[in-house]
Amino acid sequence: MIWYNGNMQAGFDYVGITTIFYCHDGNGNFLLQKRSSKTRDEQGRWECGAGQLEFGLSPQENVLKKVEEEFGCKGEIDEELPPRSMIREHEGKKTHWIGFPFVVKVNRDEVKNNEPDKIDEIGWFKFGQFPEPLHSALAESVKDRSHVFEKYS
Repeated sequence: MIWYNGNMQAGFDYVGITTIFYCHDGNGNFLLQKRSSKTRDEQGRWECGAGQLEFGLSPQENVLKKVEEEFGCKGEIDEELPPRSMIREHEGKKTHWIGFPFVVKVNRDEVKNNEPDKIDEIGWFKFGQFPEPLHSALAESVKDRSHVFEKYS
């Protein structure tokens, strides 16, 4: 029998579930954020945005809540993409997350950095002109799902 000691971490001790958001403005621009030194991993890398699935919320409810938490604005889901498994290594330990990605339209004029402790900066970028370095999960998405980004470009 395994006893829970209260120290289990999503993604490390069990598969974590997250919602991923590719925010766009409807004019071919994507919103990216640069991770601060206070984030769990991949500090200084650019990502689209994501948030662990909260108990009691559907992935759709969760992604819209996370968009509002991180960018201070409402979002509208344009598309739900197939889930993806993300297995990486962090400080010598394997991590595993299942991500539910969404394409979300936001009003560019309402967007702000609503989590300055976790996000160093935000910016709007055209697909193919994303800043470097990219978060490993976003880099994989750019390779595997370029057709999605092109569709909203």
